[in-house]
Amino acid sequence: MDLVTPDFGLVFWTGLTFLFLVLILRKFAWKPILGAVEEREYGIKDALASAEKAKLEMQNLTADNERILKEARAERETLLKEAREIKTKMIADAKDEAQSQASKLIEQAQIAIQSEKKAAIAELKNQVAELSVNIAEKMVREELSNNDKQLKLVEDMLGEATLN
Repeated sequence: MDLVTPDFGLVFWTGLTFLFLVLILRKFAWKPILGAVEEREYGIKDALASAEKAKLEMQNLTADNERILKEARAERETLLKEAREIKTKMIADAKDEAQSQASKLIEQAQIAIQSEKKAAIAELKNQVAELSVNIAEKMVREELSNNDKQLKLVEDMLGEATLN
């Protein structure tokens, strides 16, 4: 018997044993192995789908975050612009109010100056009138101290007066 050349019986029984082993493995081992492989394949597909879904959600969240940031920046700029406008308006209002108050004070000062000027002029007129009366009185006394001068003054006045 030669080990290199197989005998027909050995080949037959080896083939039959192999076929029997394949059938038993197919019935009891291959189905659970293939089921586990398929289950793992589905798990991997689900994991990939979940990862793709998570990636899309992350992209959406990133886009939402960028949109929210842009809106926040725009709102901040709007608020800053409004604050600057309010500040400018308040300054302008304060300047206008100060200008108005200054104008009122100037007007009141001018009125007071005019009033004082009129009072000073009236005072001056009174003093001039009093001085004129005093001078006239002194002159008339001197004129009237003499009888001839008195008669001449009366005649002159009568000559100037006209009767209606």
